[in-house]
Amino acid sequence: MLIFFRCPARRSLWMKVTETPLEGLLLIEPRVFHDPRGWFYESYTLKKYAEKGISSEFVQDNHSRSCYGTLRGLHFQWDPPMGKLMRVTRGKAFLVAVDIRKKSKTIGEWVGMEISEDDKTQIWAPAGFARGFCALSDIVEIQYKCTGTYNSKCESGILWNDSKIGIKWPIKNPRLSEKDKNAQILDKWLEKEESNNF
Repeated sequence: MLIFFRCPARRSLWMKVTETPLEGLLLIEPRVFHDPRGWFYESYTLKKYAEKGISSEFVQDNHSRSCYGTLRGLHFQWDPPMGKLMRVTRGKAFLVAVDIRKKSKTIGEWVGMEISEDDKTQIWAPAGFARGFCALSDIVEIQYKCTGTYNSKCESGILWNDSKIGIKWPIKNPRLSEKDKNAQILDKWLEKEESNNF
């Protein structure tokens, strides 16, 4: 289901953090300093993010480039558990996180948000969320910090258009990898022993 939300934000000099209806999933709006030369902002500082509840250690940075209409996801990893701090550094994209935690009251629910290089909003999705995005501009670049290094033997995905989840993607007929085309539905994942890791 699509979730629109209006929750109290935690403000500081450097950022605004907004909680979503999905526990642990946060939106971060950094403060951007502008002057005639351009702009500057801190995209990550360990101490300041920890004060806002994002205390995980990041061990890997990823950077992807996609053309318009590309959809990547919905991806997740259970060993080592991988949380992601995501931001768009070029263009515009629709970012999505789906709760796949078995014991969560909001399992199967999702949050989606259009984010661009101009607004500089970040999404923090801890382990236990499947994540994805679709590109809404000619070129999109997304950078994300990860709490676990990639492990091809302990990662998987959920079908992007699983009808039970019902994500309202803003594009039709997306460009997909073969892997994402053939991903499992959420119910199939929840039948597996590995799903107990979240």
